[in-house]
Amino acid sequence: MTTRTINDLKPTDLAGKRALVRVDFNVPLNDDGTIGDDTRIRAALPTIQRLTKAGARVVLCSHLGRPKGKPDAKYSLAPVAPVLAALLNAPVTFVPHTVGAAAEAATKALANGDVCLLENTRFEAGEEKNDAALSKAFAALGDLYVNDAFGAAHRAHASTEGVTKHLKPAVAGLLMHKELEYLGGALEKPKRPFIAILGGAKISGKIDVIEALLPKVDGILIGGAMACTFYKAMDFETGKSLVEPDRVEMAADLMERAGYRLTLPHDAMVAPAIAEGNKAHVVKRDAIPPDEAMLDIGPDSAVSYARAIAAAKTIIWNGPMGVFETPPFDHGTNAVALAMVEATKKGATTIVGGGDSAAAVEAAGLSSAMSHVSTGGGASLEFLEGKVLPGVAALDTV
Repeated sequence: MTTRTINDLKPTDLAGKRALVRVDFNVPLNDDGTIGDDTRIRAALPTIQRLTKAGARVVLCSHLGRPKGKPDAKYSLAPVAPVLAALLNAPVTFVPHTVGAAAEAATKALANGDVCLLENTRFEAGEEKNDAALSKAFAALGDLYVNDAFGAAHRAHASTEGVTKHLKPAVAGLLMHKELEYLGGALEKPKRPFIAILGGAKISGKIDVIEALLPKVDGILIGGAMACTFYKAMDFETGKSLVEPDRVEMAADLMERAGYRLTLPHDAMVAPAIAEGNKAHVVKRDAIPPDEAMLDIGPDSAVSYARAIAAAKTIIWNGPMGVFETPPFDHGTNAVALAMVEATKKGATTIVGGGDSAAAVEAAGLSSAMSHVSTGGGASLEFLEGKVLPGVAALDTV
């Protein structure tokens, strides 16, 4: 069974109907309240445009930040409306209510093809509790439900899961469909060789992904500080590097079971501290000084990883290779990103699994050069772990 999408609906299912669309507008905000990055807003455009073109009355809802179940002006979605309007080149009405009579009236006042944006779903105390009454209140705002918020699909909230019990049809948007197609396709029918690149600070956050991917991939390349927990399992000096002592035994077990399929960095870029990039230097992985920390993979590792990427036909990447926000510790992450761009040009399927790796690719201006950059860090991780995503499981199937 496959998830039903808006493309499976008839024109009569859309024209003149209120489409309640759960989007992921959880965007970073600047200190002055303006939008810091509109990537997630742009990612929702194809679904919104498809619906407006079909004559639907589009009602958008999203969360933003963690306002703890009550209104908080700094987490208002109001600043998103003008940005979305500019991207759509069409008016967007901001509704300063999330649910209730005023919100319902605003949705019914829309003309065919109009768009409105509701206030933050997390201003409602029942949102994260998947409250049944709130779910019904959301359902009253539409004649059909569309979930296009892959980034929130791993949460069973009132606006992502509960609402589907009261509003049908409940289908996936184009972004959601694209996410499931790329991530699902990579796991179910990958072109081989199939490799995964996993980075980030902690091995604990990636254990389940490694476990789930080991039987499916031809190789896993490890980067970031999480490599140091593996080093500790090999009895190497790790200095001031971030190590999870309670995961060392697990790292040793993983290495034993994975064998040649698990590759660790051969060298490391180290420094006394992140702020002391001027003292950065490269050492072999078994020669990290006691008073320094590994803050990036070394150049030999970057070249080796690029070679492995060039030989692969399917590549999934989740997690940076180092402290990519602070040069010179961005070299490894940039090298992986550029190698994936080259692999894409040669026909490989390249998937960036959201989170920090997506931010790094976006910062480097390379997002459009990848096959797919996921909008959901946590959701993509859970999907790769083989977990059921509540927001997806709740949708209609065909």
